[in-house]
Amino acid sequence: ALERTQPGLPLGIGHIRTQSHDYIRHGTVTLFTALDYLEGKLISSIERQHRHQEWLDFLKKINRETPKHLQLHLIVDNYATHKHPKVKA
Repeated sequence: ALERTQPGLPLGIGHIRTQSHDYIRHGTVTLFTALDYLEGKLISSIERQHRHQEWLDFLKKINRETPKHLQLHLIVDNYATHKHPKVKA
């Protein structure tokens, strides 16, 4: 995903990794994934953006692909996408 003319610059103790000024980032994608660990089943979606619209679409996909009698427990990070008012509704 990255194109570099030289490797990352050396690290010092207590310093974060650095990049040269001319690295090129060739884009990123978002991977939404739900795991049914008892069945070993994955539900996933790869998206070009990470907005509340894509998150809502993924939640709907989980709902369609999961038996209705099951109780779901979702663990998400604190990214703003998961806290959008339309997601909370």
